[in-house]
Amino acid sequence: MTISVHTFDELDSRAAYALWRLRQQVFVVEQQSPYPDLDGRDLEPATRHVLAHDGAELVACLRVLDDGTHARIGRVAVTPAARGRGLARELMAAALAAIGDREIRLDAQTGLTEWYATYGFEVSGPEFVEDGVAHRPMVRQAP
Repeated sequence: MTISVHTFDELDSRAAYALWRLRQQVFVVEQQSPYPDLDGRDLEPATRHVLAHDGAELVACLRVLDDGTHARIGRVAVTPAARGRGLARELMAAALAAIGDREIRLDAQTGLTEWYATYGFEVSGPEFVEDGVAHRPMVRQAP
């Protein structure tokens, strides 16, 4: 298993296709949550894509955005076949290292708030539904 961090421009066309395919597979197909994945934020120069490969196959990903005063983690996805192997933890460790000492925000699917709390995230607002899925905003203060 390899974990790597990239800007969008560092991804070749096949890597970008694999990234979008994985997010579609998990969010749109599996979770039945159609949403506008191609929102333009992947292309921003400060965006980082954290990828996990098992050999040549992309099996997990997340995206780190720069929202000015804070970073934002989102689009955390692991293929069904790769779940239960700690990949999301490895992705988060790489993302936190890439972000450094900044405030981080995310919108956690409600069932995952306790998992994100293990990284120091705290619920920062009421539950809301986005694209048919319940979420809670969370924040991790800069150290």
